[in-house]
Amino acid sequence: MLIVDGVEMRVVAVEDAAALADVLTRNRAFMTPYEPARTEAFYTEAGQRARIEEYLAEHEAGRMVPYVCVDTATGTPFGAVNLGSIVRGPLCGGGVGYWLDQAWNGKGVATAAVREVCRAARDELGLHRIEAGTRVDNVASQRVLIKAGFTEYGLAPRYLHIAGAWRDHRLFQRLLHDDPPPGA
Repeated sequence: MLIVDGVEMRVVAVEDAAALADVLTRNRAFMTPYEPARTEAFYTEAGQRARIEEYLAEHEAGRMVPYVCVDTATGTPFGAVNLGSIVRGPLCGGGVGYWLDQAWNGKGVATAAVREVCRAARDELGLHRIEAGTRVDNVASQRVLIKAGFTEYGLAPRYLHIAGAWRDHRLFQRLLHDDPPPGA
């Protein structure tokens, strides 16, 4: 699906492993302040292939939809947007996480991708609520969420172990609809 001019978003494929390993390696220093500790294997094609296979198994089980953002001119993936932790029943929600090659930042791609994930979560999966969290100092990511229709609802002290320490996170949500969950 085309999300902005020159960028499409689709479910990740095992064949994307080499391209994702490359973009993650090139962006390692840029992303390190916002990421959990990663092994050296994470930055390899084999490491990305294993990660993609795990994501696709979660997708098959209905617990995740792992997307990649692709440059339509080259066909090369340059980022990811994951709708994960999908829970049915009375919660009927999930969480969104995203990253892009630094060269693509500031072009509206992340905002468009998060909006599209929310549309798919509502229209295709029937989810009620999407959550996201950012480090307190990650103002750029907070702007993406606000532009995509999220509202801040709290602060989670020492929420995730990121860049070598437990970091506080601002919590955001977007309510997609108020229909009752299936079977209610």
